Amino acid sequence: PLTESTTYILLALTEPLHGYGVMQKVREMSDGLVEIGAGTLYGALSTLQKESLIHKVHEGNRRKSYTLTPKGKRVLRGQIRRLEIMTREGGKVMDSSYGAEERSKGDE
Repeated sequence: PLTESTTYILLALTEPLHGYGVMQKVREMSDGLVEIGAGTLYGALSTLQKESLIHKVHEGNRRKSYTLTPKGKRVLRGQIRRLEIMTREGGKVMDSSYGAEERSKGDE
């Protein structure tokens, strides 16, 4: 499983982006709920490169652009699948819990 920040970074890198572009894309995709600082991002990019999940596609004018590797795409697909299952099951639990709470309130 990936952290929330790492998942968003990988989602952002489905297209080539430089660091600042990744930070902007993550903020946009998360509706502003996730903001990644430069230090965190560059540490994550280094780790993701070492794990062969991303690779550098361009370097110039002090900007390095990265994108997903085939392995990175597979890992991201697996993460999305896990989150879909969690969301589905969480919805079931919350729906049944909420329904039970409403029924018990009616008994009062």
